[in-house]
Amino acid sequence: MVDGVVIHEEDASKLQGVFTRFLDDSGARAVLLIERSGQLLASGGPAGALDTVSIAALAAGAFSSTGAMAKLVGESEFSVMFHQGEKKSLHVSTVGQHAILLALFDEGTTVGMVRLFAKDAARSLDAVLAASRARPRRVGALANPLAADEAGLDVAG
Repeated sequence: MVDGVVIHEEDASKLQGVFTRFLDDSGARAVLLIERSGQLLASGGPAGALDTVSIAALAAGAFSSTGAMAKLVGESEFSVMFHQGEKKSLHVSTVGQHAILLALFDEGTTVGMVRLFAKDAARSLDAVLAASRARPRRVGALANPLAADEAGLDVAG
């Protein structure tokens, strides 16, 4: 959900298409779409071995603090962050005003390739999210998430 907008199955399919194209073009290993609040919205590539929830929250926090540094030097924000490790690196960039894109990559590609294709991916992802936000919101009983007992979760213990 982005700003109260549900990502429907059709949107999820479009997001996966953008992820697949980005991973193929850039050579990155995995990609995450993260709400700026830190909520993981979607992922692509073999992200299963990663703690994506923690990475999403930490990346959003780092991006937010970098935004504060940008303001201190007279910028509205820095739109890209890059973290280089010995074997793996992260590229984090803005996706419109509501989300960020995190790409995990290794020595199989370069930061230049990831950065180049991240710009295109961010534009495409922002368009999908904008279309989701433009849809009418559901009202009534269908607008609220299921309570734990409605979802079949054990609430007693």
